[in-house]
Amino acid sequence: MKTSWRTASLVATAASVLVLTTACGQDNSTTPASAAQNVGATAAAGDYGNPGGGAATGTGAGNGYGADGNQSSSSPSPAAPAGNLSVARNPDLGNVLTDGSGLTLYRFDKDTANPPKSNCDGDCATTWPPVPADDATAGKGIDKALLGEVTRADGSKQLTIGGWPAYRYAKDVNSGDVNGQGVGGKWFALAPNGKKASLASLPGLSVRKDPKLGDVIVDKNGMTVYRFLKDKAWPKVVSNCTGACLEKWPAVAPVKPEDTKGVQKKGLMGFNRPDGGKQMTVNCWPIYTFSGDKAPGDTNGQGVGGTWYAVSPDGKPVGAPGK
Repeated sequence: MKTSWRTASLVATAASVLVLTTACGQDNSTTPASAAQNVGATAAAGDYGNPGGGAATGTGAGNGYGADGNQSSSSPSPAAPAGNLSVARNPDLGNVLTDGSGLTLYRFDKDTANPPKSNCDGDCATTWPPVPADDATAGKGIDKALLGEVTRADGSKQLTIGGWPAYRYAKDVNSGDVNGQGVGGKWFALAPNGKKASLASLPGLSVRKDPKLGDVIVDKNGMTVYRFLKDKAWPKVVSNCTGACLEKWPAVAPVKPEDTKGVQKKGLMGFNRPDGGKQMTVNCWPIYTFSGDKAPGDTNGQGVGGTWYAVSPDGKPVGAPGK
């Protein structure tokens, strides 16, 4: 189908210059980590949710589209306009595209982006209402050039992001809900660039607000970062976690200073470990993740042995006695 690109107000962005202050007497080598992670549900595969007898995703009997079995099969009512699109931060998915009401927008693997085409009609469009192209504008952090539209089979115009038709999910009721993520193994929250939202979009190091601990540093996969109180920062960086300790508390590999967000730049650098590996420091203190944390946002390592603590943006151990 033919796509006509929409115009929207241009939002200016400002670039800040990151200055690295080396104060640890160590080398400044930074090897960016390259692993990426795509987090999402792995519901039974199917056309629009979990047809063909697969296990239902969510509550209620599955109707084949990821919604309850009593979902109407009639044509969907007119959907609310997209409004001013925005970017929301999800602890499991990274940056997620939302509409003007804060509802998550999704893409469907059976659609195509080049050329744009929607393959979700009938009952599918009831469970996954297409987002109208009318009045959609690009908010902060969204490239207006990625906004477009595609003509659906019924003649209506549907919003596209990077060529991908955009949808809402019937079970998302509140702002920030992502109940449609991974449904049927074919539905995924949209990232601001039209790709599937994933934690790969997080910086190498960034800050997450934990409900109990406050602001803590997380790595590129959203995993909590920790400090070991037996380590040393001055006059020379020393890691006292070796051997079996490193299996339980993996060292965070160095990242480029410009690949961080919200983390203090002073003492933000890599250093050479005695075992020949390289490790990242924050305020000159070596940082680690915890093997006991299984999902982004977990803080199971907090306070372990009275020597392991999550790290604040300025490098201090959160909640450590006397710190």
